[in-house]
Amino acid sequence: MLKGERTRQRIIAKAAPLFNRKGYDGCSMQDISAATGLEKASLYGHFATKEELAVAAFDHAWAQVCSARVGNLDEAPNGVDKLKLHIANFVSKPSFPGGCPMLNTVLDADDGSAALRRRAECAMRDWVNFLADIARAGQAKGEIRSTLNPEELAILIISLLEGAFVSSRLQRSRDALVLAQQHLDSYLESQVRVSA
Repeated sequence: MLKGERTRQRIIAKAAPLFNRKGYDGCSMQDISAATGLEKASLYGHFATKEELAVAAFDHAWAQVCSARVGNLDEAPNGVDKLKLHIANFVSKPSFPGGCPMLNTVLDADDGSAALRRRAECAMRDWVNFLADIARAGQAKGEIRSTLNPEELAILIISLLEGAFVSSRLQRSRDALVLAQQHLDSYLESQVRVSA
């Protein structure tokens, strides 16, 4: 990797937690300059705009979150267990500093940066598709009920997890996340898994 690319990646890695904690409007280029030790002019040498850097920072944060949530899914023997393991990863693995990048970006960029909003929409669509693909594969193998809509199942899982995440942050307690996991596990066993 060339020096310029290494510097660019270092800027992104330092900026990602700042944007995720402070939001697009709350994070200044001066904040990023202080975190990286680079002058603002140098930052603009790597990124034409603050928004360009914010998008790259979101991509970095989201990639780390996704990696933590899916890294060990191949260990699960079937579709239902893959979904349960994904849920367990969401609940048990530390989130990116500042919380879920997708959720934070959606809330922050709802009326702000159109580029960040599109990135968050893409992240959500990819997450839904990822879980729906697991469900479809499980249906093809006879592990998951064929009457279930894979996209609806994915949206249900994501909605319950993200809602529980918000509740847990507000209450400063993991109780809502644990409850969501228990409910989803029970639902997957009773309503999704094909009975033996």
